[in-house]
Amino acid sequence: MSAQPASAEVREKGRVPLIQRVFRALSYRDFRLMWLGACTSTIGTFVQQFAQSYMVYDITKDYFYSALDVFLGQLPIVMFSLIGGVFADRTDRRKLLLMSQYIQMTSALTLMLLFHFGVVKVWHILTLSFVAGLGQSFGGPAYSALLPTLVEPQDLNNAVAMNSIQFNLARILGPAIGGAAFAALGAQWCFGLNGLSFIAVIISLYSINVRFVPPKSTERIIDSMKEGFRFIHAREGMQQLIVLSFLMTALGFPLTVFLPGFVHDIFQKGPETLALLMACSGAGSLTGGLIVAAVGKLKRQGQTSLIIVTVLGALIAAFALSRWLPLSCFLIFAIGASIMSSASLLLTLAQLSVGDEMRGRVMSVFNLSFRSGMPVGGLMLGKFNAAFGVSVTLASSGSILVAVALYFLLMHRRVAEL
Repeated sequence: MSAQPASAEVREKGRVPLIQRVFRALSYRDFRLMWLGACTSTIGTFVQQFAQSYMVYDITKDYFYSALDVFLGQLPIVMFSLIGGVFADRTDRRKLLLMSQYIQMTSALTLMLLFHFGVVKVWHILTLSFVAGLGQSFGGPAYSALLPTLVEPQDLNNAVAMNSIQFNLARILGPAIGGAAFAALGAQWCFGLNGLSFIAVIISLYSINVRFVPPKSTERIIDSMKEGFRFIHAREGMQQLIVLSFLMTALGFPLTVFLPGFVHDIFQKGPETLALLMACSGAGSLTGGLIVAAVGKLKRQGQTSLIIVTVLGALIAAFALSRWLPLSCFLIFAIGASIMSSASLLLTLAQLSVGDEMRGRVMSVFNLSFRSGMPVGGLMLGKFNAAFGVSVTLASSGSILVAVALYFLLMHRRVAEL
């Protein structure tokens, strides 16, 4: 039986200590188990990514294959996430997640064995990246649909924020552990550690009490997908929410892609400065997640989200024009906090706008738009960068993001009214 957090009434009176408000989603037993399992597995994923990116280049001496490896890992998510959303609404989501974990674990351990016996080829790595991505394309919608059932609706904001915090913790710890393991034990142990990390998720999935199991359906997959799209079309504000999430990631997230060039061209500095700015961005992301976790459910969440996206665009434009490193460190810290808080709030809005029976399909569309924004925006802004330079490109993307957010905030107000 889950331990219940303090009631909303008590929280509103401010009687709950700050530390309890920040981590209150962890007071739910099932969410706590899933959080710990997911955090362990995500750390393992970053450990493998560290070694895999290095080994692909070491084998081929060609950056094209490094990019191809990343592309093939993401391709199944783009291709099959919508189908994964259908299965998440007609299958036990725990079973779907277990299948996803087994596929990814097998891929990691296979790669470990290939390196151990010295027979690995680059096509092995590329193929296994695609297979692991295939597992993620079905596991992602199932996880998005399962998460809201582990907490009460008033604590969903906190749960989403805590989920973002575990990802950012893993993003910091994973490469550090990966670098140490790679130096001390070799690449094969990085893959082995990732394979073992999936055991934590598998144990947590077998341990939780699933509240909602979707009814079985004989409906054709294409018909189920169409039903999901009809729901999105009919649901007030959902289409606009999806468009906004795409534009936010397309215009806001590519900053990290251009950051190395910005450091080199504008500050004329090296890896140390890049590492400093990345650390400030990561610290900002953690701070933004903690703030959202502490604040909890908001009455006018759509409006608040749009205000933060407006601030995000202004911060990106200011960062593009900054030539003083201390100011740039502050700005990118604030950008990290704004990205994390706005993304968490928008994701919660999408979750709260749909019921359990449709959540897999709707969230697969939302997540697809959210995840595709960065590569699409990166490609478009990359062309713009080649013509006008990194500073003008970032300032322009920030300014356009301000205009987009203000349009949804002042004119097309369906998101603002959520």
